[in-house]
This record gives sequence, C-alpha cells and structure tokens, in this order.
Amino acid sequence: MTVYFHEGDLPDGLDLGPEVAIDSETMGLRFRRDPLCVVQLSSGDGNAHVVRLNRPAYDCPNLKRLLTDPKVLKIFHFGRFDIGMFELHLGVETRPVYCTKIASKLARTYTDRHGLKDVSRELAGVDMSKAQQSSDWGAAELSQAQLDYAASDVLYLHVIMNRLNEMLVREGRMELAQACFDFLPMRSRLDLAGWDEIDIFAHA
Repeated sequence: MTVYFHEGDLPDGLDLGPEVAIDSETMGLRFRRDPLCVVQLSSGDGNAHVVRLNRPAYDCPNLKRLLTDPKVLKIFHFGRFDIGMFELHLGVETRPVYCTKIASKLARTYTDRHGLKDVSRELAGVDMSKAQQSSDWGAAELSQAQLDYAASDVLYLHVIMNRLNEMLVREGRMELAQACFDFLPMRSRLDLAGWDEIDIFAHA
C-alpha cells in the first residue's frame, strides 16, 4: 500500500478510473459546527490518495470535478454523512453514488452489525483498526498513523461492494438498492435542511 498525500486538492490529470472509493474526516459529526478536513480516495488498486483541504476556502476544483463526474461511481460507507459534508463545504452534489452500509443492510439481513469494521472483516477478510477515528483531523500536520487510518477506510470498499452486489442480485434486491443510492444525495440534503433526526416516512 502506498498513501499519496496532497495539500488542498487532487493533482491535475489524476485518473482514478470509473469507480472511486471515497471517505472524509471531520472535526466531529455535526454539519454546521464541525468542518470538513480531509478527503481520502482509492481506485481499488491497493493505494490511497489523502487530501488535506485548505479550510475555509476549500479551493479544490479537481476534487469537485470528480465528485460531480456522471461517469465516475463514488463508493462510500455511510455516504449520507460525507455527501452532506461535500454539499455544505464544497458546494457540490455528489453523484452517482453507492453506499456499502445501505447495501449491507439490504443484503446482510442475518446480522445487525453493519459498521465498516464488521463488514470489512466478513466480506474482505480484513480486521480494521479504528484507533485514529477520533483524532484531531484539523491539525497542522497529520501523523502517519492518521494517514494510514484514512487510507484503510477506502482501500477495501471495491471488494466489499462487489461481494454485496453478488448478495443483492442473489436475493433479488439490486433494484431496491439502486433506488436507495439514487435518493441518497437528497437524503443528505434533508439532513442539511434540518430533517437529520426526523424520519419523514414514519407514520408518527
């Protein structure tokens, strides 16, 4: 594994292929309180690109271009949060998208454990460490441990997606999953608009 570190934006001309695994790191989990600090990406080749964003300008045209490219599928785990952060801070709607957490909940109905650590262990045979999950992502310098952690969150999403797709097709739920993925950017927009803790589809 090689972790490529970039300040501010992805390099000009970088081609990560038609399917890119993406994750982000923030100073917390509240949209308007906690800034977006880091975005990590992988083409599924065993390497990762980690971008420390230049806050608060967020001048990253190459990253924004990738997030909105209709020919590039963006693979997330719990993409609802990342997509919302990208819309809030980068001003872009991320499409098309795939969320391995949604796919897991639709395919792996034999368990209630759908976190990335559990899904990675079962479907990719990888035991991930979450030791750096709550570290300071706004620091002036990121440690090697932080970079390695950020990379690990995207390195296995292609493998996980492929395994989940096999299960979804087998169980006849691929069309249902795709409809959820298509709606996901709008669900993130609802979060930003104040419906983050309200299920508008519930009876009550």
